[in-house]
Amino acid sequence: MNSIVGDLKGYDCPKCLNRGFTYHVKDGCIVARECSCMEIRRSKANIERSGLKELLSQCTFDNFRDPDPWQKDLKSGAMRFLGDHAGKWFYAGGQVGCGKTHICTAICGEFLKRGVPVKYMLWRDEATRLKAVVNDDEEYPRLLNPLKAAPVLYVDDFFKTSDTEDGQKKRPTTGDINVAWAIFNYRYINRNLVTIISSERSINDLLSCDEAVGSRIYQRTKEYCFYFRPDGKKNYRLR
Repeated sequence: MNSIVGDLKGYDCPKCLNRGFTYHVKDGCIVARECSCMEIRRSKANIERSGLKELLSQCTFDNFRDPDPWQKDLKSGAMRFLGDHAGKWFYAGGQVGCGKTHICTAICGEFLKRGVPVKYMLWRDEATRLKAVVNDDEEYPRLLNPLKAAPVLYVDDFFKTSDTEDGQKKRPTTGDINVAWAIFNYRYINRNLVTIISSERSINDLLSCDEAVGSRIYQRTKEYCFYFRPDGKKNYRLR
């Protein structure tokens, strides 16, 4: 029965042969157990729904252009992180269009290739959804817990807000900070969870928004924190 080939697509699993489950004998009976590949399949489905499906094929380390030293540093740091992520997080912040999403997506793609489930969180969308159900004792944990406990979590555009009239970024709301605390504090305590963050903000900016959240991110990302000051020349979308 375990030699029957299944028809699941998107990931080639040698354990279940793409059935999604394996057969075992328990107390003289044959039982089916969900294969570990289903976590990977759900992870890939989540990324596809999030809009990263096309980016996964485009945003690879091989496709990342690095003619300048700052790009080389970002790429080499991301590649080191893949082999040195125990108890550490990865942070890419600053200038719009400088390759933050590309390099973070490349990291996620490599984890997926290794069979590690990845969850993608577009901050403004997910935070808005969570704030809307914060008083719902069933729905709030149902949405929050997968973000807290994901083996690899990529938070994109963290604390994304509109600008004020003088060009400064608005502070995140109390609700945003509460969501961030719930997610990052849990992941800070559980050192085996990998966290990847991209944001237009610097670490100092995060600290000014909320010291408790910012200091946890600072401590975990110290070795893999990259920030690029606003500089239109680094916006490769305009080239």
